[in-house]
Amino acid sequence: MLRSLYSGISGMRGFQTKLDVIGNNIANVNTIGFKASRVMFKDILSQSVAGATSPTAETGGVNAKQIGLGVSIGAIDTVHSPGSAMTTGEPTDLRIDGDGFFAVTSGADSETTYLTRAGNFTLDANRRLVNSDGMFVLAADDGGIIQLDEEVTSFAIGNDGSIMSIDVDGNATPLDVKVGVVSVPNPNGLEKIGGNLYRGTPTAFGEGVTEITVGSAITGGNGSIISGQLEMSNVDLTSEFTEMIVAQRGFQANSRIITTSDSILEEIVNLKR
Repeated sequence: MLRSLYSGISGMRGFQTKLDVIGNNIANVNTIGFKASRVMFKDILSQSVAGATSPTAETGGVNAKQIGLGVSIGAIDTVHSPGSAMTTGEPTDLRIDGDGFFAVTSGADSETTYLTRAGNFTLDANRRLVNSDGMFVLAADDGGIIQLDEEVTSFAIGNDGSIMSIDVDGNATPLDVKVGVVSVPNPNGLEKIGGNLYRGTPTAFGEGVTEITVGSAITGGNGSIISGQLEMSNVDLTSEFTEMIVAQRGFQANSRIITTSDSILEEIVNLKR
């Protein structure tokens, strides 16, 4: 009887976590570059009541008898499917069409590189390309800060991340800088740290990789860069509300396990009367 009580508790805990993840997904339905998460369950080790026996010439084999002990969280995955495109017309608004992440850093001398899919960038007072939190966007190849000269009053960003200066006659002159894109072998291994940022881990890049290499778009499996567009959240409200109903009913069903087990325990206690 006590096993059913603890199984119900484990189920309630699991569905509570699922509701927490769903709530976070719905809260970020309009967050630029946000990737939804999902909860996967797994069963807890089962208790064996009787072991299996092999068949003989006189009798057939007998299967093992096991009682499950509940459920636990198997994984909380991040779904890296692309979000829909939103056209803004701003040349510094960038979207990656395909795989890859933008690379940003907190300072010119910082050795820590963060990744993001949110491309709502702007130019600061020193004409450096930064994100909404003032972090510097890194260039391809050398991983340096992207800074435009004062003479560059109008510019455009190509699909490969190259920045071109546009003169008054509409002529384009390529600048010696590209917006960098980072290829991640296992995006699910990235760690969310808030602010639309991810931190690299050995699970994402492999054991022994200590430095993130900033490459170019349309190379090494990276997608192309689309200027004037932003990638919206990939949260599907229809799916999230459906999963919310499932989680709610699952929580209620597991709570019923506890109340039913409690009623049976009460009857057992009352046998003494």
